[in-house]
Formats: sequence, structure tokens, C-alpha cells
Amino acid sequence: MPMPRKLPTRAVVVIGLLCFAILFAFPAFAQGAPAPAPTPGMGDAVDRALGDLGGGNAPLSLSLQVLIIMGLLTVLPGILLMMTSFTRIIIVLAILRQALGLQQTPPNQVLVGLSMFLTFFIMAPVINQANTTSIQPYAEGKISASQMIQGTGKALHGFMIKQTRNRDVKMFSDMAKQGPYAKPEDVPFSVLLPAFVTSELKTAFQIGFLIFLPFIVIDLVVATVLMSLGMMMMSPTIISLPFKLLLFVLVDGWALTMGSLASSFVT
Repeated sequence: MPMPRKLPTRAVVVIGLLCFAILFAFPAFAQGAPAPAPTPGMGDAVDRALGDLGGGNAPLSLSLQVLIIMGLLTVLPGILLMMTSFTRIIIVLAILRQALGLQQTPPNQVLVGLSMFLTFFIMAPVINQANTTSIQPYAEGKISASQMIQGTGKALHGFMIKQTRNRDVKMFSDMAKQGPYAKPEDVPFSVLLPAFVTSELKTAFQIGFLIFLPFIVIDLVVATVLMSLGMMMMSPTIISLPFKLLLFVLVDGWALTMGSLASSFVT
């Protein structure tokens, strides 16, 4: 049986340097200057790493460039989950399905699709800002790759800091032995990212609790009626499910839920 081919040592070094740059150069994103000369950003670290591996100014081969791009694509799901509104939306929709008493309706694919499209809607101002200030100038050759990455990170930083509680930022900054920060823009990504995820989880569960309340009332009423009629062998879930669906349809629950989720984000 042939042994699987191992990645070249040079490719492993490239991936390791990229991970190192992503993990330890996040604080440079929070700086307001367009080209921070004293402290290199993530783009500078990546450019320097790739330049060293390519032999000074020598460009990397096409195979290594494809390998780097494919490696960066694996980071995109994590960025979508942890740096946008996706986390709050998918948790609230999952809690809503559980509150209705439905196991596989809507299916997971539908919930993920709804969450993704609503995420694109909510993140549209951030995407437009990043496209105007960073992506388009980089495509026209007006700025470097490091400046493009810093500009995109600044747009995401502004969105995330507005959704994050000050208490969560202080908790993680104290754990990292950093701060206090003079202004929100000074909070580095290494502190902001876990604080943002913690705030999103708390907000999602608060919204889910409020969604659960009316459906719990219906379950209690149905269970009480069945007990008073002596129908103890009848499952209350079977009887309460149509009433919960009827209530959800009458109040236009999907539009109410999606609209409330969209308006829950501070813009």
C-alpha cells in the first residue's frame, strides 16, 4: 500500500509563519494610522515571511502561492463565525426551533442559509466600508497588501467593538495584563475577539430566553388541561405543537424574529 505524500518542508514553514503572523500581529489592526512604520502589521509580517522564503525579492512559485491561498481559505469559516453577526443569529434560530418543539423543521441547511443571508445584510455597511477604503484601492494598485489588510481589519474592529460589552473587554484585558485603553480603537484583536464572542453568546441566550417564554406558557396550559381531563397518557407535546405553530403564524413570527435580530445590532 503506497504511503501518502508528505507536505514539503518549505510549505509547512509557510503555513506556520502565516499562522504566527495571524495570531500575533492582530494588535496592529487596532492602530488608526494607515501605514504604521514603527510596529509592523499582519500584512507586513506576511510579506516579510513570504519574501524570506522566496529568497529576498524572489517571488514564490505558483504551487506555493496556490497552497497559501488554499490555507487562507480554511480560515474563512472561522472569520465568518467569530467576527460577524452569524453566531448570534444561528443560536437564536436554533433556540426558536427548539421552542416550537420541531426537531428537524426547518432543517439545518435552511437555518444556516437564513443566518448567512441575514449576516450579509447586517454586515453590508462593514463590507462596503472595507471595499471602499481597502479592497478597491488595493485592486487599483494604490495601496499595498499590508495596508489593505489593516483597512479591512479596522472596519471589522469598528463593528465588533460596538457589539462588545465593556465588562467583557475588561475581563479579557485583565487576563492578558493589558490596558486600560484610552479609546475603543486601542483594543487589540487578541482581546476584542474573545470578548466579542462572549458578548454575542450572552446576547443570543437572552434573546432565546424571551422567545421561549410564550411557548412555555402554551405547554403549561395544555399540560394542565390534559391533567384535568384525566388524559395522562396523552403527550402534551402532540397537542401543544399545533397551537404553538398557530401562534407563531398569527404574529408573523419569522418576520418578527428576523427583524428583531437585525435591529439588535448596534450600527
